[in-house]
Amino acid sequence: MSDVTQEWMHELLRRMHARFDKLDQANGELRGDNLVLRGQLHNLQGDLNNLRGSLAHIEQRLDRIENRLELRELAEAQARFEHQP
Repeated sequence: MSDVTQEWMHELLRRMHARFDKLDQANGELRGDNLVLRGQLHNLQGDLNNLRGSLAHIEQRLDRIENRLELRELAEAQARFEHQP
């Protein structure tokens, strides 16, 4: 009976060891996936920061264009006012 119990325990430990090996492998894969996702999030954050910078630049240019148009419209209005009889 002692031999059967030892054989059974040995088999049980061997199976547990195999399952732990699978868990270690799965854990390693999850860590790798996590690193890939973190890298992608980092890249997305960089892209978002670049878009914000581009948008700020476009807004500045638009403000300058609007200011020029307002000055031009003002000059045209003044010219019309001066030429009225």
